[in-house]
Amino acid sequence: MAISQDLLEILACPKCKGAIHLNDAGDGLVCAACRLRYPIREDIPIMLIEEAESLG
Repeated sequence: MAISQDLLEILACPKCKGAIHLNDAGDGLVCAACRLRYPIREDIPIMLIEEAESLG
């Protein structure tokens, strides 16, 4: 089951409170401003700053 569009519309980056979007692979949510990727595990977005991966 994919992340619903309704959920994507209400989620925000926990660090900057900015917009996030689903990455191309569909396995993470990306904040372009912070350059962080929040993982999605078992269809649940893990929106914890300490779990995020830096995009470089």
